[in-house]
Formats: sequence, C-alpha cells, structure tokens
Amino acid sequence: MLSLDSKINNKLSLRRAKDSFRSLVDYGSARIDFCSNDYLGFARNADLKRRIHERLEADIPPIGATGSRLISGNSHFCEALEAKIAEFHEAAAGLIFNSGYDANLGLLACLSDRNDTIIYDELAHASIRDGIRLSRSKAFSFRHNDLSDLEKKLQHAKEGARIIVVESIYSMDGDQAPLLEIHQIAEQYGAALIVDEAHATGVVGPQGKGLVVELGLTQKVFARIHTFGKALGCHGAIVLGNDNLRNYLINYARSFIYTTALPWDSLIAIDEAYQLLAHTQAQQQLVELQAHFKKVIPPAILANFIPAESPIKSLLIPGNQAAKKLAQSFAQQGIAIKAILAPTVPAGQERLRICLHSFNTLAEINTLAEILNQELC
Repeated sequence: MLSLDSKINNKLSLRRAKDSFRSLVDYGSARIDFCSNDYLGFARNADLKRRIHERLEADIPPIGATGSRLISGNSHFCEALEAKIAEFHEAAAGLIFNSGYDANLGLLACLSDRNDTIIYDELAHASIRDGIRLSRSKAFSFRHNDLSDLEKKLQHAKEGARIIVVESIYSMDGDQAPLLEIHQIAEQYGAALIVDEAHATGVVGPQGKGLVVELGLTQKVFARIHTFGKALGCHGAIVLGNDNLRNYLINYARSFIYTTALPWDSLIAIDEAYQLLAHTQAQQQLVELQAHFKKVIPPAILANFIPAESPIKSLLIPGNQAAKKLAQSFAQQGIAIKAILAPTVPAGQERLRICLHSFNTLAEINTLAEILNQELC
C-alpha cells in the first residue's frame, strides 16, 4: 500500500519533472514591480497609509473581529461600508467577504443545485470553478469569449435555472469579455448573468467602477464580484446585487457564515481606498503608460502578446522551462515579472504576465522593452 508521504513525494517529483513546481518568492522592495496586481499603486500610497494609520490610532478598534459576522463580528460600520460601496458601483446592496476567492466560492456554491445549469467561460478563475463544483449543479464551459459556443451550451440546459459566469477582465490574458453581447444572449435564454470584476475594479469604467457600470448594465446583471486586493491595494471582496441576494448569501453562503469576519483595520483600509478611488488620477496615468508600452515594445515582440486593453500584458513563451528562464533573466536585472506555467494555463500557452502600474515610470518601461529586445530578437 502506498503511504501518504510517498504519494505526496511522487506528485511533487512529477511537478519538478514537468518544470511546473511552484515555490514562494520574495521579490523584495528594491525590484522594479511588473508582476503585482497593485495597478493603481494604492498598496504603497503614502497618503493612503497615513490616513489609515491616523484612523486606527484615533479609534483604537479591536485587533480582530472576534467572530463571524453572524456571531460577534458584525458592526454598523461594516454594514454602512457595504451600502457605500454598493452605491459607488450603482448596485442596490452588497455583502463583504474575506477575499475574492471566498466571494466566488460562497456565491456559486449556494445559488444552484442539481437541477440547474452553470455555463462559464473556459478561462474563468479557479475560485469560480471551485464554487461551481461545490454547487453540484450541471456545468459546461464555453470557449473563451465565443458567443456561438455560449449559445450552444445554453441550449443543453433543458431544466432548472440557467446561470452564465464570466469575468469582465481575465486575469491571465488581460482581455475583456464582450459583456453587451453576453447580456443579450442571457436575456434571450432567460439566464442570470454573474460578472467577476476583480481585475476591472479601480481600472475600468468611470472612477474605476467596473465594466458593468461603463456599459450601463447595472440593472441587467444578477451579481457582480469586486475585490479589494488588487487595484485597491487592501484585502477582501464584495458581492453586489439586490437585497434578496444579500439576505440569501447571509443565510446560505458557507464561506461567509463559517469564517471570522475581516478585522477593523481591513475595513478602514477598504473605506479609505474607496475614498481615494473617487478622486485619484492614477487611472489616467495607467492609461498613458499602456500607450507608451505599445509604442516602445518592438513590433515583432508585440505580436506575441495576447491583445488586451487592460494593464495585464501577457507575452506567450511556450514551454515552462523557456518562460521560467526569461523571468529569471529579468529577476537578475532587478525586474519582478512572473512566469505563468502549465497547468495554471494550458500547455503551450505558458507566458510572462507583465502588469503595468500607475507608479511605473517611462524609463522602467523603456528598460523592459530593451531587455525583451535583447532576449528575444
């Protein structure tokens, strides 16, 4: 009989053999950041940090929430914050979760059952897939952003509720979902539409309100997920919808019910980040840097990037070993860029995931272009 230790060792050895072994890396503050999701620089924003510290010192809140929201972890402040965020994103109501993963897991796991069908984009995040698995509903993926394939999959759903799940900006490719067309198909088939706005929050739409707001679909989308751990530079997430959805999640979303609530310092950080988001110029700075990026990257190399208008620029470098080698070359020159390997992405679509930020300089982007030219041309 194979022992558990032997099973673990065998699986780790297989990962190493495929050059897909994951390990933790501390990139250090001295490196040029082209890998984090801190698109607007909020995580390092000195004024934001000062305001958070001042409020913590003035209020002297408890260190932790002391329990789940349903036991001792709730507060009028948290509920007011949820209402404020919902209003900002033009939604009726919202419920804060401890992370984007928790939000997707809790929402999707409790919404449907064996009689229902969830149809999701094949590039949907792991948290979406895991929530779908826990729901035990029938599920089909459709080819990425392929509207005809989406319709075909909807036609397989003969009973129960139909749910379509997409991301507005995809985390690994950086491209945008054709939300207007997907909404039209959802209406045609009587399907509920759920949109994960994790990588659009703070970046897309007026004041970073997201793609759903930008396209005027706030009354047409059943639920939205906005996370705070990317462009907002803090932690947590919110599910937006109507009051019925909020009450339903409080009663049935296990990742909400059975976990200790976010601590006070996280709630204050979220509140301050949204106040900064309402008047920051970082979003416009990011747009200008993206234009400069397109201008200075050699055309022969630019052709190998997945087309995207977001800060996520994915350069296809097929093969785990080749992608890792190029990322290591950047690291040796003080630049933090993450190689994304199979099985996180399909084999043959390994890549460097280059993230642009409002705090990156023109000189840093020029250096990035020079190194790519040296390594690939």
